[in-house]
Amino acid sequence: MRLYDTGRGEVVDFEPGPTVTMYVCGITPYDTTHVGHAATYVTYDVVQRRLIDLGHEVRYVRNITDVDDDMLRASAMRGVHYLDLAFGETARFDEDMAALNCLEPWSEPRASGAISNIRGLIDTLLTRGAAYQVDRTVFFDTSTPADFGALAGVGLDRMHEILGAWGEEPDDPRKRNPLDFVLWRPADPGEPSWGARWGTGRPGWHVECSAIALRELGPTIDLHGGGIDLLYPHHESVRVQCEAATGTTFVRHWLHQSMVHLDGRKMSKSDGNLIFVRDLRERFEPAAIRLALSIHRYRRPWNWTDALLVEAEERLTRWRWAGAGDAALDAVRAALDDDLDVPTAIDAIDRAAAQGEGVDQAASLIGVQL
Repeated sequence: MRLYDTGRGEVVDFEPGPTVTMYVCGITPYDTTHVGHAATYVTYDVVQRRLIDLGHEVRYVRNITDVDDDMLRASAMRGVHYLDLAFGETARFDEDMAALNCLEPWSEPRASGAISNIRGLIDTLLTRGAAYQVDRTVFFDTSTPADFGALAGVGLDRMHEILGAWGEEPDDPRKRNPLDFVLWRPADPGEPSWGARWGTGRPGWHVECSAIALRELGPTIDLHGGGIDLLYPHHESVRVQCEAATGTTFVRHWLHQSMVHLDGRKMSKSDGNLIFVRDLRERFEPAAIRLALSIHRYRRPWNWTDALLVEAEERLTRWRWAGAGDAALDAVRAALDDDLDVPTAIDAIDRAAAQGEGVDQAASLIGVQL
C-alpha cells in the first residue's frame, strides 16, 4: 500500500510487518455518532480490511475518552454520572458502527480504565524533566523536545491561536511556555478525581491517549489516525509525550481523515450542525449510508447532502442485480493501495456491475455488504 503520511507531507510506501499496530482516536461519548465520526471510522475500517486482505493481523485500538472537560460538562448539565452517560452513548456508537459494517477493533479501552498508566507516564515525564509541577497542576514542557510542532507543520503563532480555540489557555501565567499543556489538574467540585503524588485530581486530554497507546501497542506503532482537526494540539501533544517518555519514534505513519461539512461549514458538536447516523438509519439502510460516506476521497473535505443517500441506494440496486462474483476485485485492491482511493474502487465496481458481472467480493472489500 501507498498512503499519505501527514508528518512527511507526501504519499509513501506503507510497509508494516505481519502484525500491524494501528491506533485511531475514538469518541468522547457525550452524544451520538454523527456523519463526521462515521466517515472517519469507515475510512480506517477500509484500511483494516485491506490489510487483512493482504494477510496481516491488525491490532486496531480505538479509545473511548470518558474523562474529559466536555464529557464532564455534559454529564453535569444532564444531571447524570459521567460513566453512566459514557456507557449509554458508547453502546449507541457501537450499534452504529456495527450497522455500518465496521469491523470491531482489537481493543476499545476507556480513559477511566487507564488512570494507573496515566500516572505512571506523568511520573516518567516529571522524572525526565519533560514536565513540571505548579501547585497541583502538572504541565508538559514543550521546550524540551527539539522538534515540537514538526507534525503539525504550522508556525508558533498559529499554534498559539489554535490552542486558544481549543480552550487550553496559552496565556496561563503558570506556564513556562505558552504552548505547554496540562497533564494533570485539580478536579473541580463534583468531578471525578484520583490520588497522585503531585496532588489529587484528574488527567488532561492528551496524556490519556498517550498512556493508552503505549499500554496497548507499545512504544512505536505502525499507523496512527483520526480526524485532521486533531492534528494540533492533540496528536502533536500525544507524539511528544510518548517520545519524551520512551526515547524512540512513537508513530511510523500518520494518516488523517479530512472534515465533513454541512452547508459549507465543518460538521462539529461545538457548532451544533450535526447529522446523526441513528436518524439516517430510520430512513435509509445502513449499506447505503456507508456507501454515501465512501464516495469522496478521505483527504479532501466534502459537503454532506441527503442526495448522496439516494444515489447510494440506486448504486446498491445495480450492484445487487449483478449478483455474486469477484469481478473488479483486483481493480479495487489496486485503487485502495493507491492512497486509499475508494471513489476509483467504486467506479470499478460500477463498470463491472453494468456488464452484469458479480461484484459482491469487491464491494465487501470496501465494507459494503450486498
